[in-house]
Amino acid sequence: MNIINRGVRQLADASRKLTLDQSALNDRYPATSSEDSALSLPRISEYWPTSVHEELARQHWSKATITPHIDLNAWQGFLDNLPRDPYVNTRWKRMSWLHLNDQMEVETLGECPMAQGGRFNDAASMADRLRYYDPLEAAFTERDDVRAFVKAWADMWGIGPREPILMQITGVRGDGTIDPLQGQGIHADGCKYLSILVLNRENVSGAINTLYRDKAGSELLATTELAPGEVLHIHDDQLFHSVSSITQDNAGQHFERFIIIINCSFIDEFQNRMLRRHFPGAVLNDCE
Repeated sequence: MNIINRGVRQLADASRKLTLDQSALNDRYPATSSEDSALSLPRISEYWPTSVHEELARQHWSKATITPHIDLNAWQGFLDNLPRDPYVNTRWKRMSWLHLNDQMEVETLGECPMAQGGRFNDAASMADRLRYYDPLEAAFTERDDVRAFVKAWADMWGIGPREPILMQITGVRGDGTIDPLQGQGIHADGCKYLSILVLNRENVSGAINTLYRDKAGSELLATTELAPGEVLHIHDDQLFHSVSSITQDNAGQHFERFIIIINCSFIDEFQNRMLRRHFPGAVLNDCE
């Protein structure tokens, strides 16, 4: 990391330590209304319950719901146009790199591959590969409630301007009886901050999220099943996680489960090399 980028990073880290009072937060992130629904979007300071911050500080994970803040039916409408994952044939997926600009507004960045080193995820379809996906649809990323979610998520973690944020919509669907969920086992995503949001669950059981202290899974911390609109926040550099396979409630009938994965501040140098190459002006986690 050169001197300029290191200085920018140090300034960003210093700014995170400042505690903004309620009025300052309200001025920075005023309440808005979504043009696409009757939702009244909350101020960023009111997006997450106090318990979320307390649990993240105490146990490195927390579970919350955002159904009051989003039009979940509208978000689910973007699942129909997901292309098939070219690397895992039984999944469907889109992803985009986002960031907050200097005015703390959400912007979509250009193309950069997803890269994950084998020490974080040794699944054959994931480890040490560059993976390219179609971007999220602009009609989705430009929604007021999507942008409000990204802003509130970034604020929760203390993410500053020009730090790349990876946002994915991914999931499984089918009509047969064979479980299409090709599990990754116990893994981490090679970042500091990770959240998993369930968009829908139709005709399925299972998909239980499990958190562990170590990659070997010798110390189990918690298990939870996420309903649509619920989100699991994880300090990904502190914990490991897995998800169990799914089964159809009614065999032979259509089933699907789709999620949003959003993460930032990568400790995986493989991913950071790609980010430096594609986004030279980005502020990256200094893991060198």
